[in-house]
Amino acid sequence: MGQIFSLLDTALHIYSFGLIIYIFMSWFPGARESSFGTILTKICEPYLEPFRKIIPPLGMIDLSPIVAILVIHLARSGLWELYRMIAF
Repeated sequence: MGQIFSLLDTALHIYSFGLIIYIFMSWFPGARESSFGTILTKICEPYLEPFRKIIPPLGMIDLSPIVAILVIHLARSGLWELYRMIAF
């Protein structure tokens, strides 16, 4: 049982790192057009799109990825709380 929760936690952790890399790629011209960038775009954009609809950008600053990463962090915390409730 604990292995399933650990696997889900690891997947969310890796996804959050992917989001961070995707965000940093926006600072480098042409980085998102590379093969790695297009893979990250296909993985990250469907998750970021609902946040962008809710949170408008402030000038040139897009705050939606910060909120998206925060939601992943809260999901990871909630996952472990759920595990503690079930296991103990």
